[in-house]
Amino acid sequence: MLWRLNYQPPQPPEFQLLDDGWVDGAGRLPSPNHDERGEGMAPELLVVHNISLPPYRYGGLGVEQLFQNRLNPDEHPFYAEIQQLRVSSHFFIRRSGELQQFVPVTRRAWHAGVSSWRGRERCNDFSIGVELEGCDFEPFSEAQYRTLQALTLALRRKLPLGAIIGHEHIAPGRKTDPGPFFDWARAEADSGLRR
Repeated sequence: MLWRLNYQPPQPPEFQLLDDGWVDGAGRLPSPNHDERGEGMAPELLVVHNISLPPYRYGGLGVEQLFQNRLNPDEHPFYAEIQQLRVSSHFFIRRSGELQQFVPVTRRAWHAGVSSWRGRERCNDFSIGVELEGCDFEPFSEAQYRTLQALTLALRRKLPLGAIIGHEHIAPGRKTDPGPFFDWARAEADSGLRR
């Protein structure tokens, strides 16, 4: 008897953006680090970052703790250097593809810092931040790309997103993420957005 194996890639996750700015299907981990977007500001830009805490180590609670102001400086020497930071992102995609949300998209997360895009300063005002668990020195996982695609499509159904960009593009010389291993051609094709 001859057996034939037929590979079926996993189905992408399903997400839905709710009216309160939270995404159904994402784990909710509210961060205190957010504020009002400002009069007439709507998310037009999706900013992709990478992050790992401790640096180059995956799977721990460091990112959650950082975004929730709960980082313990005794857990790792690097944490002592950054524990005073008050930062956040709307979303965090783990290597496994798990999606976590820290700030509703109706609010301004603190992910971009000093930044500029097409002559507009303060990108936090009009962007959504997505952190990918990773670093500048290795590829991201297939599961992360599938989750990023599903998330972007869910957001585009209700938001006026017009572009996808890296932190490196809005803060050149200061930031390098998501780095040279991020597949921009795939991200653009998957999202229907361009840089």
